[in-house]
Amino acid sequence: MNEGLKIPREGKLDFLSLGAVVHRLDPGIVPFRKATECQIHVSGGEYNVAANLADCFRLRTGIATAMVDYPIGELVAERVRAMGVKPFYKRFEHDGVSGPNIATVYSDRGYGVRAPVVFYNRSNEAAALLKPGDFDWNEIFAGGVRWFHSGGIFAALSTTTAELIIEGMQAAKAAGAVTSFDLNFREKLWKRSGGRDRAVEIIGRIVENVDVLVGNEEDLQAGLGIPGPEVAAKSKLDPSAFFSMIDRVVKKHPQIKVVATTLREVFSTSRHCWG
Repeated sequence: MNEGLKIPREGKLDFLSLGAVVHRLDPGIVPFRKATECQIHVSGGEYNVAANLADCFRLRTGIATAMVDYPIGELVAERVRAMGVKPFYKRFEHDGVSGPNIATVYSDRGYGVRAPVVFYNRSNEAAALLKPGDFDWNEIFAGGVRWFHSGGIFAALSTTTAELIIEGMQAAKAAGAVTSFDLNFREKLWKRSGGRDRAVEIIGRIVENVDVLVGNEEDLQAGLGIPGPEVAAKSKLDPSAFFSMIDRVVKKHPQIKVVATTLREVFSTSRHCWG
């Protein structure tokens, strides 16, 4: 079922994401204070969708993002190529000392009753410097793009990234692509730039151009200001409370055709139930 979505049948790209690509340091189940080594992963809330669609389903996907000409940038670019994702880069020169940088995400996985821990170094992040006009959308969409996607993590990085998302969404709509946005609300990121009040204002403008909205209860409450149950009072995979929130979302933003979510009950770090 396409739920009223007019997905183009053809296009050079099946899917294009706009967002930040980061390198993530992962010590596994060991907390960072005891870690002696880390694995390096390349990820990003918006990029991950393109990477997994390419890797798992062999779709033709792309990523519009910032790239920095230094060794970490080379590592990231190599991993993007390895996943089969076509890059559209706005390039930045690193000054050898302070950046601009590819952001670092530190994430230990937790274990048992010890929860995962995630923190960032996004100081002088190249992706946060992206702004309207940095990408030639006419050229990018010229061969046809079936689906365009971005998300709340990228929107939270700076005033200019939010405006770039709006520019990209409008270009995608003009080119006939379906547009989607993952609210992916991150309190730590929005706190730096005005908190929830600013998030509601900015995301409200973004979703004016969105066909498909993705988010859980907390995302809808914090990112869109939609009333709903307390997050701490979530029922065990019971979607009934969420349906009323969806109704309020569509009433407030009637251009949205699909609202999607996942429901999760957490028993411990090692045991989750999904619905």
